[in-house]
Amino acid sequence: MEYTHLGRSGLSVSRLVLGTMNFGTVTSEADSHTIMDRAHEHGINFFDTADVYGTRPGEESTEEIIGRWFAAGGGRREKTVLATKVYLPTGDGPNEGFLSALHIRRAVEASLRRLRTEHIDLYQMHHIDRSTPWEEIWEAFTVLRQQGKVIYFGSANFAGWHIAQAQEAARSRHFLGLISEQSRYNLMNRWAELEVLPAARAYGLGVIPWGPLNGGVLGGVLRKQRENGAARGSSGHSAAALAEHHDTIEAYEQLSADIGEDPAHVGLAWLLAQEGVTGPIIGPRTAEQLDGSLRALRIRLDDTTLAALDELFPPPGPHGAKPAPEAYAW
Repeated sequence: MEYTHLGRSGLSVSRLVLGTMNFGTVTSEADSHTIMDRAHEHGINFFDTADVYGTRPGEESTEEIIGRWFAAGGGRREKTVLATKVYLPTGDGPNEGFLSALHIRRAVEASLRRLRTEHIDLYQMHHIDRSTPWEEIWEAFTVLRQQGKVIYFGSANFAGWHIAQAQEAARSRHFLGLISEQSRYNLMNRWAELEVLPAARAYGLGVIPWGPLNGGVLGGVLRKQRENGAARGSSGHSAAALAEHHDTIEAYEQLSADIGEDPAHVGLAWLLAQEGVTGPIIGPRTAEQLDGSLRALRIRLDDTTLAALDELFPPPGPHGAKPAPEAYAW
């Protein structure tokens, strides 16, 4: 396993992040525990979850599944850099969502109970709160750090301007501020390169891409359809993306075949090659899928392949422009 510091912090994390959104939804608790054990065996120490995962009717709380795994002992909690999130509504009340100091206090206590731990390593704002002032948010977070309940803070789905606002407000309080941004980022969705990645690099945030295979569309979906008749990425929004970009995806799968690699591993390897990216979130539904993802760490895409990928999936901004954010000017 490869490790890197999370942003400008001294925290060492694996370059693949175990996403747990499937735990309690499409993956059973027993299989979820197996996947987490396997992740540790491979050296993956960075686990990402959220307080709203597994909370729909018929699902099981993802945080509770992780908490019971921690409770089994064997150094599971000590070996894990644990990240969870706050913002999305967890109930019907007016203060059961967003980033008021009241909701932050209640949400962190609830997450700690479900996770059966005394502290959260990385507490992430799941979304920007356009109504709560940064003074209130950072004061609430300062209290959590002083209480020893949270060590680091991060953001998710922020724009570059939101990152700047957050960091300047933290700086005025002589507070460390954010150390990471979790953003949708993959070959088919490169908008983060315009402002989010430059802002993250400027302020020393590690970038954690979610949806690295764009809902399975970049995971060899056409080949799987030919072989099995169905595949993840062939329904819903993914099906629409596949229909719109069918020829490009076909060319992408051929490019991957030409270099002897699986498309899913190429997509992950491309993200790992991007400046400022800490590591993509992988969301395996089985231990076998987790095992396969490790191949991405051993792939080194050469300049020719990277250029070919840019041709298939052009970066955002005017053609031939300077790298973002300078793409906005000449």
